[in-house]
Amino acid sequence: MIRGPLFFVFVYIKMEYTPVSSFRRPISLVELKNHADTMRADIAPISKWDALRRLATARQHFGLSDRDLTVLQTLLGFHPETEIGGDSLAIVYPSNKTICERLNGMPCSTMRRHIARLVDTGVILRRDSPNGKRYVRRGAGPKLAFGFDLTPLAARFAEFTKIATEVEATEARRKRLRDTVSLMRRDLAGYIDYGISIDPNLPVWDRLDDLARLTARDLRRKLNLEDLDHLQAKLHTALEEAVLHINAPFAKGMSTSNAKYEQHHQDSDKECFDEKEMEVVEEPTSLEATKHQPPPLRQVLSNCAEIQTYSGDGVRNWNDLIRLADTVSPMMGIEPKVWTAVKSQMGQCQAATVLAAMLERFAMIKSPSAYLRVLGKKAEVGVFSSAGMIRALNRAKSTTWAELCDGTEGVLRC
Repeated sequence: MIRGPLFFVFVYIKMEYTPVSSFRRPISLVELKNHADTMRADIAPISKWDALRRLATARQHFGLSDRDLTVLQTLLGFHPETEIGGDSLAIVYPSNKTICERLNGMPCSTMRRHIARLVDTGVILRRDSPNGKRYVRRGAGPKLAFGFDLTPLAARFAEFTKIATEVEATEARRKRLRDTVSLMRRDLAGYIDYGISIDPNLPVWDRLDDLARLTARDLRRKLNLEDLDHLQAKLHTALEEAVLHINAPFAKGMSTSNAKYEQHHQDSDKECFDEKEMEVVEEPTSLEATKHQPPPLRQVLSNCAEIQTYSGDGVRNWNDLIRLADTVSPMMGIEPKVWTAVKSQMGQCQAATVLAAMLERFAMIKSPSAYLRVLGKKAEVGVFSSAGMIRALNRAKSTTWAELCDGTEGVLRC
């Protein structure tokens, strides 16, 4: 017994009688509804290829695969007209063998599964003959055709178009959001590099660097809107945090400058009358001001290729170079306590820079630990900068190792 709304329609259009049931298959409610929809007299003719393109865009909504659409495309190829709908007959009647040949030898069992899925989703209808065969009968009366009815493509074209438009809009938004997330991740990586050059000892840079790396890994997959929204929110918070830490030293410096200016303004009368009592605060020397400032990372990497061979993923930022230096230092015979002390004396970035420069001339250093200990002591009193070593490496074609030992370019020798 058939349950649900009744969709029986007796039609004497195009053929004497249009069957509803399929050969040796039970009638389903979906078939009844699709049968009634295709029997409307107001179905406008549409291009069969336009219908296929719209359905291809919306296929996931209907639970169809690309293989299902390949079978549908093959069935459309058997229809001689470009348009379907209107008064034209849109029934194709190829045998299973012919369909499989058009599908480059697809097994018949596989082909039948795809046909069944197209029927179940209401994309096509079965118009089976009394014995289940597919054929066309021509005579004095109307042409009788039994096979697959493609009319649902025209009857549901507006539905396919609406859903396809929604899918395209969603995909466009997803691509824009993915581009935004990618740009935010790139900015975060830039902030991290700059922040490390200002204050490499802040633990926040490691945490933010982990987020940037995980985001880059996630972007290799096709993320949905929900995942991208979540990443955008996390990156927005991380960018605000990075900017806050980067601006902190400058804000502190401005506060100190304002305090000095106010003190100077209050004592200006006294200073005008007694210059001998005026306290002059000397600016720190260039070496003292850059005690823990390494040269730009790009300059270090361009002159220190040897250490980069120990990294499988390459060196993208100061964090990568610091981790790599921690790994390479024991390989160079540097004692752990010496390496720890040097990082404290020079700062992590400058210590990593020095180690990378040493590795370029490693064969010329008899005792790496002793050599590094001497440079650490010089850095501690503000008379050493790794920038000189990198500049000397840059002039390596005409430079001796003695110049490399001179971190202050002529002031001190190791």
